[in-house]
This record gives sequence, C-alpha cells and structure tokens, in this order.
Amino acid sequence: MLVFSCSEDADDNLDITLQQYVATTSFETGAVIACAASDISNEAVLTFFYPEPGATNTRFYQTETIDVDEADFSNYTQKFIDSDPIFNGALRRFSQITDTDSWIIITFELDGEIKISNPIRTKIATKPTLWEDIITIDQTQSQMPLFSWQDNVAGDNAIYFQVVSDSQDNLLSGTYTNQNQFQYYKLNNVVLNITPNTPPILDTGVAYNITLMDVSLDNWVNVVTLNKSFIAE
Repeated sequence: MLVFSCSEDADDNLDITLQQYVATTSFETGAVIACAASDISNEAVLTFFYPEPGATNTRFYQTETIDVDEADFSNYTQKFIDSDPIFNGALRRFSQITDTDSWIIITFELDGEIKISNPIRTKIATKPTLWEDIITIDQTQSQMPLFSWQDNVAGDNAIYFQVVSDSQDNLLSGTYTNQNQFQYYKLNNVVLNITPNTPPILDTGVAYNITLMDVSLDNWVNVVTLNKSFIAE
C-alpha cells in the first residue's frame, strides 16, 4: 500500500474551498491515489487513499451535490473528518455516513506543493459497491499464486487494485492492473506499483490474504473482495 507522516489538523484560519486553498500555492492534480466505495451495509462512503511518505496536512474536500462541474475547485468545501489507517497505515480511509452522491477530492502537502487527487464520484445512491468474493487462486507455481477474476463483473471497470497482506494485516504488495489477473511477485502486467519494498517470498503453509478492488474511471469502487484468506503452497 511504509513510514509516513499524515497530519489532519484542522486550521480554522484556512479558507474552506479548494479553490481558495490552492490559489496562492503550487499544486499538482492527479497526484493522490484515491477511490471510494460504499460500505458493506450501504450506509457509509469509504474513501481510500495512499499517503505517500512525508505527506502532511491531508484534507477531505466534497461538493454539496453531484450536479456540479467536478473540475471546478470552487465547488468543493473542506470537511473536517479524520481518516483511519488500514493495512497498518499503508493506506488510510475516511468514513462518512451518507445516502447522497457527491464528488470528493483528497489533498495532502508534499515537497512544498499541494497534491490533489482526481475527482471521485460517489455512487452510494445509484450504484452501491458489491462486496463479494470473485477471486480464483491458482497456486501451480509455488509461492507465487496467480489471482484471477471475472472481467468487468459489475460494468464500468477502468482498473483493478490488489493488495496481498499477511495475517497481521501488513501490506506485502499493492498493485494496479488493467487485466483481470495478477501474479504475486511478478510485475509484467502491473501498471502502478505502491509496494514500499521488494515483497517477501511467501512461506508455504502460512495463511495470507488477498484484497481486490474493481475501480471505475471516476474512481468509484464497483466490487470489493476483502481479505480473502489462502494458504501459500
């Protein structure tokens, strides 16, 4: 998904719109990896992001409705909510009880610049996330399981995100593919890799987990398979 600093302290002296926040500061768009899903009960929107090492002052911005220009930063106001670590902090997650669709942008500061995610279109009201096991595991090659799944099972797929973790919830590898398969320890079809170091060789006879997210072009998660357990062979 790693050592990093992620401060979310609210500063009442800061302007609350994203446009005001970036008006006098250098910024980079598309520079925060983030997506959102409805939770398993479809009562909350979960917004996930990758906090790069050294990132500070993480912020959550949101539009009031879905019917606005998502590229116009003046439509986004800051919401003062905290994020929680997942995979022991390799990723983080905002949780917000809501039944209304909106646009979300996550920002943080890094290397003297504001980093900005692409807009995330939440679809809790129109296309709730499916939480189901869609993964098949082939362990023909020892210690290098091949994970595969039905392509575009819910429609609207743009990319797939995979996390292999251990029983202590430590992220071992975090990868994105365009294809509906991923083999542990291989990067031949990986288009984005957020694994902090070379992933360890899996120990045979030991339990591990695989998590999969099927993500749309507007960064909504269509399907989640969460922490499917397997024994490495």
